[in-house]
Amino acid sequence: MDISRTKARKLAMIILYQDLLCKKNNIETNIDEIINNNKDMTDEFIEDIIKGVLNNYSLLVNYANKYLNNWTLDRLGFADQAIILIALYELLYTNTSNKIVINEAIVLSKQYSDIKVTKMINAMLDRFYHNEIEDKDGK
Repeated sequence: MDISRTKARKLAMIILYQDLLCKKNNIETNIDEIINNNKDMTDEFIEDIIKGVLNNYSLLVNYANKYLNNWTLDRLGFADQAIILIALYELLYTNTSNKIVINEAIVLSKQYSDIKVTKMINAMLDRFYHNEIEDKDGK
């Protein structure tokens, strides 16, 4: 089923939220099973994002912690964590426009987070982009 990238990111965030919540409560999860249980509303993009985040989890968490001022990712809510991890993954590993990735993360954050957290996510992604992506691209 083809869905918009905006809806796909929201579904990826929800699935990652479930996974993070289960892990926090020591509940065994099978991400393939979760994806398959949502097949009617998922597509290849969502699966790529989810598996990409999980396969690069440690690296993404390290980047998040590096660019969150006086915070660590684990102090944020699971929705916020999922939004940040998705955005970092997309910035690093996809060809999606950097502006679109950051904007979509902020839109999701406005729906699921406090305004202060939304501002924190925006600032963190901006710092990450300017220090890690922009320098590599030579822009």
